[in-house]
Amino acid sequence: MAAKGPGGATTMQETMPQTSIFPSMLGTSCSGHVQPDMEDKCVDPVYQDGSLVSGSLEVLIEHLVPTVDYYPDRTYIFTFLLSSRVFIHPQELLAKVGQICTKQLETGTEADKENSSVKKSISQMTQSLIRNLSSHSQYQEAREIIKPSVTDKQTILKPKTQSSQKDILSVCNDPCVLAQQLTHIEMERLTHITPEELVHIFNHMDSMDNHKSCRSDIKKTCNLEACDNWFNRLSSLVATEICRIGKKKQRTRMLEFFIDVARECFNIGNFNSLMAIISGMNLSPVARLKKTWSKVKKAKFEVLENHMDPSSNFSHYRTALQGAVQRSQTAHSNREKIVIPVFNLFIKDIYFLNKIHANRLANGQINFKKFWEIAKQINEFMMWKQVECPFEKDKKIKNYLLTAPVYTEEALYLASFESEGPENHMEKDSWKSLRATLLNRA
Repeated sequence: MAAKGPGGATTMQETMPQTSIFPSMLGTSCSGHVQPDMEDKCVDPVYQDGSLVSGSLEVLIEHLVPTVDYYPDRTYIFTFLLSSRVFIHPQELLAKVGQICTKQLETGTEADKENSSVKKSISQMTQSLIRNLSSHSQYQEAREIIKPSVTDKQTILKPKTQSSQKDILSVCNDPCVLAQQLTHIEMERLTHITPEELVHIFNHMDSMDNHKSCRSDIKKTCNLEACDNWFNRLSSLVATEICRIGKKKQRTRMLEFFIDVARECFNIGNFNSLMAIISGMNLSPVARLKKTWSKVKKAKFEVLENHMDPSSNFSHYRTALQGAVQRSQTAHSNREKIVIPVFNLFIKDIYFLNKIHANRLANGQINFKKFWEIAKQINEFMMWKQVECPFEKDKKIKNYLLTAPVYTEEALYLASFESEGPENHMEKDSWKSLRATLLNRA
């Protein structure tokens, strides 16, 4: 069956019903309610302002297959393949597409011998793709088996050995260079994330909401979890580097250094590292160091905090992010193209976009409006992660950032109390308890 445009007429690629730019059409109709012109179940698919907004799975699959006088738009192909995993397994989708192609050949006017050859090629290609999909699935399972279990390997460092330990300033004392190496790490992690993995977060986070954990969900989102783990590590590393220093003057210098690093991350467009650094400096063991903070020039830090202010759904951050996106779109160099969003916020945006809008309308058709918008955001992310990092790599600095030992939360509090003593009875009791517990463990 050939894909049809509005009114049933077969369309050419340049006049096809799907738009070449992802529309932002989500409104009240996307929640699952059917518009008046959608109530007739015989209308399949449904178009709105020239864009396909809903349809049955079968018809949407048919729109995926080119014909002699029709070719699906690239944005439609991306959106459908991305969303199809919610409704149909890739192998099954592949088989259906192969069947449609075979039927087209059977009803065509070409010679039977030529059709037979093409059908054989389609069959071989289908089998090859199915084998590749199966191999990929097996690889994911094998990787999950050999992946070492996550344990608490955070090191508890004793105050007496601090003077002999390297700190970040002994490895890199240039905020600009450190921000560049952080950007390398961020972009390397983003490179491994696929559109499919972003779609899998729907099921994974639903499982977490329902207090259920599925092994297959976890392995399908392992690259996302790697990004989350990196964010937490960077926050802990920042706090560790500050709290472990015994002398107030050096501690002040370290705080100001990280403020400068955070500012450089903002200038680059690396919002994820920026947020992680600010989070590390706002952890209680660091925030309570009042004597140290009193020596810090806070103006720069307050500006950065304002950019990451969570009020109004992080409106200041979203404005800054949009500015970086606009810069990227008109950039002439890779340095200006860098956009690294706060990854946890990006994931939550996609998740809640999926959560608040139904997959199907009341008439049973797939709510394609919803998937247009999800695909738009994911497609934009895929463009960001394809940018090549323009900065020179420094293995020594990267290695320190990735492997330097960090304190546990308990060790951070103990180090903080060692740096600036407890201020009240509650803190004194906490200090004594922590000291006894950690020293016994050591």
